[in-house]
Amino acid sequence: MVSPLNPRMAATFSPPVMEARRWLNGVEFTHDRPLINVSQAAPVAPPPLALRQAIAHAAINLDEAHLYGPVLGNEDLRAEVATRWSKAYDGQIADNQVAITSGCNQAFAAVLATIAGEGDEVILPTPWYFNHKMWCDMQGVHAVPLATGDSLLPNPAKAEALITDRTKAIALVSPNNPGGVEYPADLLRAFYALCERHGLTLLLDETYRDFDSRCDGVTSAAHDLFQDPDWDKTLVHLYSFSKAFRLTGHRVGAFIASPARLAEAEKFLDTVAICPNQLGQIAALWGLQNLTDWVLGERAEILDRRAAITEGFPQLNGWRLLGCGAYFAWAEHPFEESSDALAKRLVRDAGVLLLPGTMFTPEGDAAGKRQLRIAFANVDRGGISDLFQRLQSLR
Repeated sequence: MVSPLNPRMAATFSPPVMEARRWLNGVEFTHDRPLINVSQAAPVAPPPLALRQAIAHAAINLDEAHLYGPVLGNEDLRAEVATRWSKAYDGQIADNQVAITSGCNQAFAAVLATIAGEGDEVILPTPWYFNHKMWCDMQGVHAVPLATGDSLLPNPAKAEALITDRTKAIALVSPNNPGGVEYPADLLRAFYALCERHGLTLLLDETYRDFDSRCDGVTSAAHDLFQDPDWDKTLVHLYSFSKAFRLTGHRVGAFIASPARLAEAEKFLDTVAICPNQLGQIAALWGLQNLTDWVLGERAEILDRRAAITEGFPQLNGWRLLGCGAYFAWAEHPFEESSDALAKRLVRDAGVLLLPGTMFTPEGDAAGKRQLRIAFANVDRGGISDLFQRLQSLR
């Protein structure tokens, strides 16, 4: 007999990407029609050779690359992030306001652990990033859905109407996962003011900031929130090095917050991982110092693929493109069936793997049943054209 499960874990839905991969079992794909996988927002290629060589050099020559390091991350990487982010955002970020984590998901988990406890509430715009919802569920924190409608942009007034005495934070993702939309600077400022007024934390996940069409993340940024001298009383910024430098397997992310919050998060991080991966941190630092032009080239390619999506989408009769940016397109389909059933049928009938809107919305949500996420970052223009042809031929 299996011992009892933690009811919070048992009630948390299965990892969506892993579930979608299981739909491939028993399905055969041909040379003429290989699988088009637009289900996951992660680089499938390794880091550039120069970065791999830097990792190899560190692995062979630096003893400390194999030892425990500081719980909040290596001082040189924290300092580099503080300097570069201060320049890009034209603000003041100190070394002791930066923490390095084992990926951005861990950054969210660590920060939320310092903010909310059992029975507290966090407002999440829908469609939401499913791992944010999963962590809330595991911790007994109620994720309060904030519907965004066809614009996919959250409304501060509607968010304010959801605030109760248990509300602790509002979590935003921009450029958005899953919707792809880029939140305007004045919208982020409005949410910042809202959180400041109610004594809430604004959790701003900018994992995809390097692929924002409006700014390059090096000399410019998408908002001015760090220019507020008291930003760390309200704002927490989340980031991932995985997308910019293709370091997904090394698990290295960051968050920027007040020193007091870092001190509390250190308790969580020491208990969970003790310290971030050393080779990942060395790689992230080397990338920041040496790969600016390479990342700008990656950004240009992603923006071109985004353009291919927006240019080609009108050929899909009955479909609507609601959002497109960074790695994602968010679309409304024209079929009678729910998006979760359609997504499974797409594997069999079109050789396309993508995620249904039901994985990003509350159970029973009508919009989620009509919508799909297309993660296009790993598909070139030719692949995008093929994708459109397969979707258009679906009956």
